[in-house]
Amino acid sequence: MIQVKNLTKYYNNFCAVDGINLEIKKGEILGLLGPNGAGKTTTLRMLTGFFKPTSGDILVKDLSISEDSLKIKELMGYLPESAPLYHNMLVFDYLCYVAKVRGIKKEKIPSRLKELSDLCGLSDIMHQSVDELSKGLKQRVGLAHAMMNDPEILILDEPTSGLDPNQIAEIREIIKRIGKEKTIVFSTHILSEAEATCDRIVIINKGKIVADDTTQKLKNRAASGSSINLSLYDADPDDVVKLLRTIAPDIEVLKKEPVEKGVASFEIQSSTSKDFRKQIYLKIKETNWSIAQLTRESQTLESIFHELTKGN
Repeated sequence: MIQVKNLTKYYNNFCAVDGINLEIKKGEILGLLGPNGAGKTTTLRMLTGFFKPTSGDILVKDLSISEDSLKIKELMGYLPESAPLYHNMLVFDYLCYVAKVRGIKKEKIPSRLKELSDLCGLSDIMHQSVDELSKGLKQRVGLAHAMMNDPEILILDEPTSGLDPNQIAEIREIIKRIGKEKTIVFSTHILSEAEATCDRIVIINKGKIVADDTTQKLKNRAASGSSINLSLYDADPDDVVKLLRTIAPDIEVLKKEPVEKGVASFEIQSSTSKDFRKQIYLKIKETNWSIAQLTRESQTLESIFHELTKGN
């Protein structure tokens, strides 16, 4: 449904988005993850036609963003990180205004507002001033705004930013309900949010895509990996590395900075879920070294995210 081809965006000499390629299927909930400044918001603003790419193209149902921007915008609903609300209006009046701007026929406005009120949980606040609402309720009003013209595609930029856990759960449930009928792309830097909501996760760092897979496959990848922390007294680091590499061909032994004098520290990584602590213990037992630490850490989605987005 959406094809992103070699998309690049420069701000003067700074490259915010660096030649990304992406395909988003109809009916998919896609989470765009990355640390602050990774290029998520810039990417979404180009998807919606708000920003013009420096190079590359975006195709939505075979329409080019460079040639058919207005037609593409008619297919989309967009909620930026801070919902663009008129704070001095009542919620009902504001949504009526949005409906008129969106070209909805006068006789259909009441039924559309009723649908969105039920979907976004606005029934009890329709006659309150926007200015009186909590941030979570304002986000719901913004979501109703984005949904007003019943778009095929919904673009949400950090829709739960600044919300409390209860409000996050409520917005998440709304997104999941909408996702049964719409194609949704939303950005976040909260891994658990994407894990609970998305069919697919794309991780972006420094303007480049560093991971793109289904949520389940990323979970499986996390479950299959592990690392072991080992610290030894009276051991030569090079000798330890040589010895431990004889345990299995698929483990990697990395030297770590010593935590104290006379203690050598290592991280033993494996691409499998197998626990090598017993084999390590038996190998160490054959020497005159003493174990200070031998612990295992399973890889998580969070550790994958940190690994892909740290440094360069």
